[in-house]
This record gives sequence, structure tokens and C-alpha cells, in this order.
Amino acid sequence: LGALAAGALWAGYILLAGPTGRRWAGVDGVAVAFWIGFLGVTPLMLAAGAFPAPSLHVWLVGAAVGLFSSVVPYGIEMGVMRRIEPRIFGILMSLEPAVAALAALLLLGETLRPVEILAMACVVAASIGVVRTARKTTATGTELAADEGA
Repeated sequence: LGALAAGALWAGYILLAGPTGRRWAGVDGVAVAFWIGFLGVTPLMLAAGAFPAPSLHVWLVGAAVGLFSSVVPYGIEMGVMRRIEPRIFGILMSLEPAVAALAALLLLGETLRPVEILAMACVVAASIGVVRTARKTTATGTELAADEGA
């Protein structure tokens, strides 16, 4: 049930972030979304006693983690989603596990089993195939193959 909810929320993000990015300038939409999330989660965290100790160091580290793991990536994604179709964005997002695995290998020395590498290679190959064969719609509504006329 949790995975189904996470998938539904992720699909909602992909479908709503593009229009949000087009409506708000720069990363203003991301800032508004984070404040809405903060205000929605804060009462629950207060009720559960889940806020960290009142230590300046802890709050600064938390702010840095939030900035570099959420605000910056989502700001970049918002800019990208203004320019590409949600379908293509969703496919490109499927590459995140491969990028994470590569980062884990380079930064932490973690490795994957051969079957995991094969699975990620299949996802990467499928993503490349879909992006390369994607159709673009012109202003007149006609479709052109992505690699035609180039």
C-alpha cells in the first residue's frame, strides 16, 4: 500500500511540476511547494516530538542537507520540466537509480550484483530508446521524429 501511494504521489509530482514551473518564475514554485510541505508536516512532527534538539550545528547541517538534496535538485528539475514532456521526464527519472549506483561505487566503494547491473542496463537502454524515438509536436500540431531534420 505504501509503494502504491508513493507511486501515485510521484506520478502527481511529474504531472503537476511542469504546469507549476510554467506558472511560477525561476524556482518560486519550488519554494512555495516546500513551504506548503513544511507547514503540512510540521504539526505532525511537533506532535510526535520528532524535531531535533535546539542545536545550531544540527539545524545548519539539516538546512544544508535539505538545500543540496531537495531544493537544488527540484529547482533544476523544475527548469527541465518547463521544456520537455512529462512522459520523457518520467523516463529520464528512471535513470536515477543508475546514477545513484554509480555515485555509491565512486564515493563509497559499494558494488552491485551482476543481476542488478543487468537490470539497470535494461532500464538505461529502454530510456535511451524512448528518448531517441520520441516525437516532437510543432506549433502547427504536426509530429516530427526527434532525429528527423537534424
